[in-house]
Amino acid sequence: MSAIDWVKRDGLGVVTLLTLGLLAACSRSSAPTATSATGSSNGCTAPTSATYQSLYSGPGQRPGPDLLYAGIPDAPQLQNTGVWQAPPILVSGASSYRDCEFVYQDFLYDDHGAKQILDPTDPLILAYTAIENGNVGAATAASIFAVPNGTYTYPTSASYAGNAADLVEFRVKPLSNATAFRVTLNTLIDPTLVGFTIALGSAAGSSVAWPHGANVSSPAALFLTVHGSTAELLNANGSAASGDAPTVSVDMTRRQFTVMLPHSAWNPSGQTERIAMGVGLWNTSSNQYLLPSAIASSSAPGGAGLATAPAAFFNLAFRSNTQEPMPDIAGLLNAGTAVVLNPSWWRDAAQGAALASGDISSFFADIDFKKLASGVNDDMPDQPGGVPQSGPMDRIHISHFETAQGEDFSKMCSSSAGCVGEYLGRLQPYAIYIPPSPPPPGGWGLTLLLHSLSANYNQFLNSSNQSEFAKRGLGSIVITAEARGADGWYYEYAGADVFEMWADVAARFPLNPADTAIAGYSMGGYATYKFATQFPDLFGKAQPTVGPPGLGVWVPPVPPTPGGTQSNTNTMLASLRNIPFLIWDGTEDELVPVLGAQTQADTFGSLGLQYEFDLFLTSDHLALAANDAYQPAADFLGLININYNPPHVTYVYNPTMDFANVNTAAGHAYWVSGITLRDSSGANPLGQVDVRSEGFGLGDPTPSGVTIGAGVLQGGAIAPFAYVSNVQTLSTAPVTPVADTLDITATNISSIIIDPSRAKVDCNAKLNITSDGPIKVTLLGC
Repeated sequence: MSAIDWVKRDGLGVVTLLTLGLLAACSRSSAPTATSATGSSNGCTAPTSATYQSLYSGPGQRPGPDLLYAGIPDAPQLQNTGVWQAPPILVSGASSYRDCEFVYQDFLYDDHGAKQILDPTDPLILAYTAIENGNVGAATAASIFAVPNGTYTYPTSASYAGNAADLVEFRVKPLSNATAFRVTLNTLIDPTLVGFTIALGSAAGSSVAWPHGANVSSPAALFLTVHGSTAELLNANGSAASGDAPTVSVDMTRRQFTVMLPHSAWNPSGQTERIAMGVGLWNTSSNQYLLPSAIASSSAPGGAGLATAPAAFFNLAFRSNTQEPMPDIAGLLNAGTAVVLNPSWWRDAAQGAALASGDISSFFADIDFKKLASGVNDDMPDQPGGVPQSGPMDRIHISHFETAQGEDFSKMCSSSAGCVGEYLGRLQPYAIYIPPSPPPPGGWGLTLLLHSLSANYNQFLNSSNQSEFAKRGLGSIVITAEARGADGWYYEYAGADVFEMWADVAARFPLNPADTAIAGYSMGGYATYKFATQFPDLFGKAQPTVGPPGLGVWVPPVPPTPGGTQSNTNTMLASLRNIPFLIWDGTEDELVPVLGAQTQADTFGSLGLQYEFDLFLTSDHLALAANDAYQPAADFLGLININYNPPHVTYVYNPTMDFANVNTAAGHAYWVSGITLRDSSGANPLGQVDVRSEGFGLGDPTPSGVTIGAGVLQGGAIAPFAYVSNVQTLSTAPVTPVADTLDITATNISSIIIDPSRAKVDCNAKLNITSDGPIKVTLLGC
């Protein structure tokens, strides 16, 4: 038998090589032993993982920004020290037995507490008020499709950072004479302001009140409460438990609390024990949980409305992927106010309802300590509470950037000058759909499906838009980034989040990088234009739905508002010579006026590009989302095979979209790189280079000219949904004489680099140059 016994795709999506040593039983040490982040403890061996080459690995300039290839950074919250060694799950709402540890991964930024009455001082009050009044259209300025279910708001003091009780992960591990617990928070600035309680076991068939004014109940025999560096164990009746006292250590760098509970006080060895857990804020003066009132102040949380005894917890553990409702954007738009008033964009709806009732009995884990002691590794795939293996789910990726801890809604983005975003931390969430079938031999396709303004990463979760795109070609993983908030327009940190998400998926799943598509709705449609024109060699096809051509509203000839001319992708469409587009817009769109949409389509036509523009009749901005039928778009995207070395490259360089501070600078496409402008002054500097290599022996395909047609979209909630279309196709590229020649036309370009091997020429290539000024052309390696 070989060292590698079998290959298994685990909950991380990583192809994990399981060796005989991995399943060895855990030996029981007499005391905790220190380990490194990759070391072993108590006889458990960390798994070895191997990943596919899921990003471009060919010669020369890589497609896309450098950030895409920067690797997966380290996050303090996910580091292991001391007795801890299991890898994180990184799938939200999932639990696993790993390396003698039981690990639960929570949802990020879901710390919204009970669903009561909105705090009128909440930064998103404009959106909330519009929703409460049933006026969906009035909420476009804020996060209508990112409204939390819970209503709690944090004290305004910077020490809470708007995120102090956000649970990232819960762990438990049996030791020889104690049980170790680890609680990791997303934000930790002052540990004395945070408290959490772990409910252990269950009293005989009844719920009991949790201690310290938590104002919730569930079955429990013991309560282990931690605040700051203090730990206390109480019986269910409130009396002090017998045995040695628990101890706690706080790791501020890793934002982790590690608690040791001696067996003399509680010994779960060989048993299955019920465990529940909640996180809230702590009142240091009263030694109780800090309860929310109606309105937040600098030292008190808000959002409790008229509740006289509101639940103290902002975040509960052990809520599964199947237990927390997934959002339903089509249902929201078609069912009216009732659905709007019970949102689940942050997967906190079940949590919000339970905390409002005070009964949190449904959130717990039955943890098998015999299983832990014997070293069984079990992701409990597709079981309730286990790690889902396919379908829609939420994942967590690690960013290279943390501008601050927590979240900040004091300033919004919506600017082409850049965007830090509202969600500031190093851990960021994203939505993913994994096809249920095994990956194709060359790896899955990848489809970026980017969210709208006023929406979050779960906009498409469990939608037909997501699942139908997943069936394109031989099967595609579909991913949606949070983009650091609801209004970043995919600039700076908001744009960087997309590529960091992509890098995470590429590191953990087998992908075919040549089978990559980009799509999005509204602001995500703008990102489809933006990223495809900036980085055309990353994508084989594109499909924007009601996407504005510029940042904001564009009614030609006036520049886009508020983004300005520099944000207008209409001037950059020549970059799309090798990317077919399917564009969907509506005649009655109040946010993407039809004149701008038609002008964008007409430019595709005049440039001789391959495209289809479907204009849906009597369709406003949200009608296609409410209809939720995308099979024709999925069919259009189909199976993609990007040609990384096309005979003809056109590229429009817009340096205002570069952000070197987050490694997302552009200025290259296919085998042309190092593009610099001669004059980069002014608000909207642009340069265009067009290079055709005669070394391929292929000429340019002939455009068919724009033809007018009509059709009906079937299968959605508003079917039949009629549209008129503009279509332009391209002929097969004609065969031409092969020559060692490059034909170059440039406007406002001072220098370019050409990879001659990829362009099928050599160092003696003849250069036919037409330029409006001096230009330096470098043949790489010559």
